Amino acid sequence: MTEVWRGRGLRAWLLLPFALLFFALARLRRLAYRRGWLKSGKLPVPVVVVGNIVAGGAGKTPLTLWLAERLRAAGRRPGIVSRGYGRVTHDIRKVGAGDTAHEVGDEPLLLARRCGCPVVVGADRLAAGRALLAAHPECDLLLCDDGLQHYRLQRDVEIAVIDRRGLMNGWPLPAGPLREPASRLREVDALVLHDAVAPPWPGVPRFTMRLTGQRFHRLDDPSVVCGAEQLAGLKLHAVAGIGEPQRFFDHLARLGLAFEAHPFPDHHPYRAADLEFSGDAIVMTEKDALKCAGLARLPVWVLPVEAHVEPDLARHVLAILEKKTNGPAIA
Repeated sequence: MTEVWRGRGLRAWLLLPFALLFFALARLRRLAYRRGWLKSGKLPVPVVVVGNIVAGGAGKTPLTLWLAERLRAAGRRPGIVSRGYGRVTHDIRKVGAGDTAHEVGDEPLLLARRCGCPVVVGADRLAAGRALLAAHPECDLLLCDDGLQHYRLQRDVEIAVIDRRGLMNGWPLPAGPLREPASRLREVDALVLHDAVAPPWPGVPRFTMRLTGQRFHRLDDPSVVCGAEQLAGLKLHAVAGIGEPQRFFDHLARLGLAFEAHPFPDHHPYRAADLEFSGDAIVMTEKDALKCAGLARLPVWVLPVEAHVEPDLARHVLAILEKKTNGPAIA
């Protein structure tokens, strides 16, 4: 659908009546939570939601990982809840080291392995949060990965992420990519621009994010690492099943690599046939690698990335929470 969403062509126009109905239902649903017609709940610790108003990945998980690490460095003890998109299970469960992406979802598994925080998955984020706090009462803050529209869970801080695709044609689903009206971004506490141009809305604190990564490791033996220069000259196949695969391909090109690109849908469940290439090696994202162990005949090199956020978003979040706890400072 991404190609449809890039413009306002015939296919988008044909879908517009359904899109207007979707927006009407989305507005009614939010109103129902505001008026108390639908029940929401508050957890005993602050909740920070990282999400967006555009369907598809925009960099929320790398930002959640960055935020968890910075909050831990500041002395907080965060836990993370996520829906666990793409998993075949439907229960509320803690993500364990031995779990698979098939069981808990690729992004929660990546978060659990990278950040060292407790991670719980569940479609009902409020229930997932309660389960996490019951198992880990030491947690004093909850991060919700991709929960901006999950109004059943009351929140203290809202962070919205926009990537370089922006709002595309600016129309609601399914004629466009929007889950909520663009005006929703005026209400968030922070807007994180992931290689994006800032929308023209004053008053919302803005932060920039970029992803960096230069060192690859072998999928079958993460202790074996190399730089891009060691892969240059090989016949490479680049695999990406993320929100915007082209972002990964552009990253590889900036590292000086030549390759054949193979984009897949976000959260794609890989099979051996997907990786049946002729060449020297495969390079892929860390998220994709969680689902590809043992599937490829060629050597697979994984590129982890790190988020860099400016100015200090973690300090901004803590300042909001401090103000809500103690009230505004008296001049």
